[in-house]
Amino acid sequence: MPKAERTMRHQAEEGQLVIRPIRESDYEALYQCAVESGHGFTSLPVDEGLLRNRIARSQQAFAKEQAQAPGEDGYLFVMEDTRNGEVAGVAGIEAAVGLSEAFYHYHLGKVVHHSPKHNVYNALQTLTLCNDYTGATELCTLFVREPYRFGRNGRAMSKFRLLFLAQFSKRFSSRVFAEMRGVSDDSGRSPFWVWLEKHFFTMDFPRADYLTGIGDKTFVAELMPRFPIYVNMLDKSAQDVIGKVHQNTLPALKLLQSEGLRFRDYIDIFDAGPTVEGDLQQLKTVRNSRLMKVVIGTPDVAEHYLVCNLSVTDFRACHAHVTCQGDDVILDPRVASALQVAAGDQIRIAPL
Repeated sequence: MPKAERTMRHQAEEGQLVIRPIRESDYEALYQCAVESGHGFTSLPVDEGLLRNRIARSQQAFAKEQAQAPGEDGYLFVMEDTRNGEVAGVAGIEAAVGLSEAFYHYHLGKVVHHSPKHNVYNALQTLTLCNDYTGATELCTLFVREPYRFGRNGRAMSKFRLLFLAQFSKRFSSRVFAEMRGVSDDSGRSPFWVWLEKHFFTMDFPRADYLTGIGDKTFVAELMPRFPIYVNMLDKSAQDVIGKVHQNTLPALKLLQSEGLRFRDYIDIFDAGPTVEGDLQQLKTVRNSRLMKVVIGTPDVAEHYLVCNLSVTDFRACHAHVTCQGDDVILDPRVASALQVAAGDQIRIAPL
């Protein structure tokens, strides 16, 4: 790696990439992220109205200084490169899904066909349309742009949300989940959707995915099969992708699994990608996070941590080398400036 690039990357890892609430001025960058994310990324459709609405919803959510219970708030964050103002990535949290609009999944279950008289026993998998995640908190819309996919940036962009959940837990459900992008090809063709389309729909996967992304979900209730589907009746290609993730999503899945989120037999209704879930207080970063008092100085024998301030409206997070001494944490002045904190302030930290 050229020396100049190594220097740039080192600087980017030391407080120059800052995670903050999205602003209205970030629209163009958010639109570009939607374009780059490609097919199957339901929560970032290439639609100006929806994207501007998500920004507005997020601003309303962050404007609430006090929230005592999870509601229909959507928090959207960006990772900003403070050297040039570029948006390096985006990530979101939905406080409670499905409260006013139905939130659908398929649940993988089993039925047994048994005839003792004829010595026949068949345990068959079924898919049942459900709304079991109603009221749960969703980790969503995680996307890091290609030039910034190095070092710990992707890890920080995913994990910082758990610090936010830990600090402001009253705003969120104890049940936390994330939908993983399922298998589809470069043109957005999903083997699972192909089977559904053939039997129940007359629209291709990208259009169905887009309609869901912009909030038009009525067709799901109108056209989806209402009774359990026997998995062995699906085409082999559709069966093979149930619960499987897109190859680009594997790192994100492994990261969430390392936090303690697990597959509980729920899959996406369009591409059959798995959903992983866990209990908020049992997630690794939440358990290992703690409040510390800021000391400004030069970290000695520093360790790499994820750090955030304790503000909602002016939330800031980054990953940096810090030194912990009892209840104090020594921050480089540049990191303290990025977090908008001063000596004596409290911050929340967790090992990265």
